[in-house]
Amino acid sequence: MKTAFLFPGQGAQVLGMGKDIYEQYQEAKEIYIKAEEISGIDIRKICFYGPEEELMKTENTQIAILTTSLAILKVLESNGIKADIAVGLSLGEYVSLIYGGYMSFEDGIKLVKKRGYYMANFLPKEEEYSMSAIIGLESNKIEKICNQIKKEGDFVVPVNYNCSSQTVISGTDTAINIAIEKLKEAGAKRAIKLKTGGPFHTEKLKKASELFSNELENVQFKTGNGIKVIKNIDGKFYTKSDNFKEVLSKHIVNPVRFDKAIQVMKEQNIDRFIEIGPGKTLTGFIKKDYPEAELFNVNNLDSLKLIINKGD
Repeated sequence: MKTAFLFPGQGAQVLGMGKDIYEQYQEAKEIYIKAEEISGIDIRKICFYGPEEELMKTENTQIAILTTSLAILKVLESNGIKADIAVGLSLGEYVSLIYGGYMSFEDGIKLVKKRGYYMANFLPKEEEYSMSAIIGLESNKIEKICNQIKKEGDFVVPVNYNCSSQTVISGTDTAINIAIEKLKEAGAKRAIKLKTGGPFHTEKLKKASELFSNELENVQFKTGNGIKVIKNIDGKFYTKSDNFKEVLSKHIVNPVRFDKAIQVMKEQNIDRFIEIGPGKTLTGFIKKDYPEAELFNVNNLDSLKLIINKGD
């Protein structure tokens, strides 16, 4: 059986995430403690007790989800559960890179702390932004309508190509509302406003991308440990020839192509997908485009024990 690990991104966070696993497994506890020592952030308090408005802040959300996913991953590894392929959604790519041996744990924590800070604090101040998931309409039609709205002077673009039937758009509140109406007229089944509201993965975060690029200069990337990791930016596997610093800085201002990652995993004959961390979003995308796959979510003690008992 071939297995892929999936790691969620911002928006999957939930108050209390990881607490029961932290209390049960020493290896999970050590991950939280090490992450706090490196980051100087009280990650356990934010994850386990909040308050929710603190967890929802981008600079806290990103490191909280990263640490929770890494803690669960560590328990799975210690029980012999492993993957052939790893892929994350946006932030989740950093868990994949750590798991794939391309980045050290310490560098991953430091980078995500900075990434969250820059993405939270170097947003455009002149407009209010929001995001919406568009369901049941082809991405090329969504692109066309967004381009029309941009030509008329407002800003809205596709940012997350999640699967063949779902694309997330981001833009000004005004443009999002216009786009939703036009996309429904064009045949979209649903349009759902998201909890995450910034213009993430757009040109509006150019300053954050530039600042983060400077942070990436301090990181020594490695050759990997044989686990294949898929890039969000183009849905292809990382290779030794990739410029990791360029890919990860561009990642902030370019769309996420999870739809392409799904197709790559199908081509690689992945049988089992295990989503590691809060939420069930990524297995939901897989189910739509790859209904015959075996899907699991590991986000609490019961679901973790289920996978451990099944074995590799």
